[in-house]
Amino acid sequence: MGFLVVNEIFDSWERKKTPHDFHLIFPEWSEADTRSFVRRDRNHPSVIMWSYGNEVGEQYTDEKGAALAEYLNRIVKEEDPTRPTTLSMNYAKPDMPFSRVADVIGLNYQGEGIRQEPEFEGTNRIRTVPQYDHFHATFPEKVIFGSEVGSSFSSRGIYLFPVTEKSSSPTRDGMGGDSRMAQVSSYELYAVDFGSSPDKVFRMQDLHPYVAGGFVWTGWDHLGEPTPYYSSRSSYCGIIDLAGFKKDRFYLYQSRWLPGLPMVHILPHWNWPDREGEVTPVHLFTSGDEAELFLNGRSLGRKEKGQFEYRLRWDDIRYEPGELKAIAYKNGKKWSEDVVVTTGEPFTLQLEADRSRIAADGKDLAFITVQVTDQKGRPVPDASLPVHFTIEGSGELVATDNGNPADMTPFPSLTRETFNGQCLVIVRGESGKPGRITIKADSPGLKESKFILESD
Repeated sequence: MGFLVVNEIFDSWERKKTPHDFHLIFPEWSEADTRSFVRRDRNHPSVIMWSYGNEVGEQYTDEKGAALAEYLNRIVKEEDPTRPTTLSMNYAKPDMPFSRVADVIGLNYQGEGIRQEPEFEGTNRIRTVPQYDHFHATFPEKVIFGSEVGSSFSSRGIYLFPVTEKSSSPTRDGMGGDSRMAQVSSYELYAVDFGSSPDKVFRMQDLHPYVAGGFVWTGWDHLGEPTPYYSSRSSYCGIIDLAGFKKDRFYLYQSRWLPGLPMVHILPHWNWPDREGEVTPVHLFTSGDEAELFLNGRSLGRKEKGQFEYRLRWDDIRYEPGELKAIAYKNGKKWSEDVVVTTGEPFTLQLEADRSRIAADGKDLAFITVQVTDQKGRPVPDASLPVHFTIEGSGELVATDNGNPADMTPFPSLTRETFNGQCLVIVRGESGKPGRITIKADSPGLKESKFILESD
């Protein structure tokens, strides 16, 4: 499938992170588990590197921590001398003994710098200047990669104002965050205090071409770790939300990772009835090198990406309802276009499945997206409406979701509120009972909708 795997085993060694983690059994089980781990996976050709520690506390214990790293490194090498080893370091610096041990240098957030904003000066929080140059100067013979980069935040379809002028910002109330709603703005400029926006990560990679890229924390939102709002159920750092819907950040990464794919993506949506005449910044993500933006047919200017710029910004646009259109260019030729319009009121629900047939084995699943649309069939991006699901035939409703990190509705619930126009229902065919499955979705005041699956 083309995946390359950095295979990692430990999140803690002898020094605990939580009361019940692996430190309790590390002396007795570290060698046996490490050997079993390598033996289990060493014949998989997708594995390119062994990581035997993520942000472990032994980074802080000088030669003692380095000795423990050497011990584990030796075990891995005995089991597989053919692949390099690495450790993910969020604290150890080039002059510390811990950093010399592994074959490959993995840096968590240190490459971009940690808490370098003025507001962290004088605090007792870890503050680290960008470290790629320092590690490269100390270990010129070693490969360096970002074992964790990013940890930027957003809630799909949520846009908060004002928008920071910076390319990367911590998340606070009035600065990309809203603790009352427990949501983070999707302008994709906000991050955890120790992290960075994609724009900042890209810049640091381009400034340091010897760095072998980075692993983004994270690809998908996940249950738990709901920084910065601990009353929520899930994280905000995914490129894709918990329901599998793409955030705006998806298109920023796409523009970076697939430069040959013609694409341009406009944000935000253009349904702002309470913002007429107010400044509502418009940003474009594109694999092109320049673009022109139009509002109701009027050109708002053509802009070119500058060096170390990864988006195009029109930060002084005043909202008026209608149509936003972007035309992107590459090498002076038209490359791609995107259109965002002010929609009408919610009218119906459109159901679209990832497949039309599933196996009648009690295991196979169909993922059905529910989209609120107006009378012209256009998605309504700000609709929050309750949807109730029913099913007929030889199938069952397994779960519903909407990607809202703050929604505590249980997954098995048959009623789910749309989050910014969308929700998801998951259907499973009954074992040994092939036939037609009809899924119905209804919301008060809207036209009922249904979708038919075949189970065989």
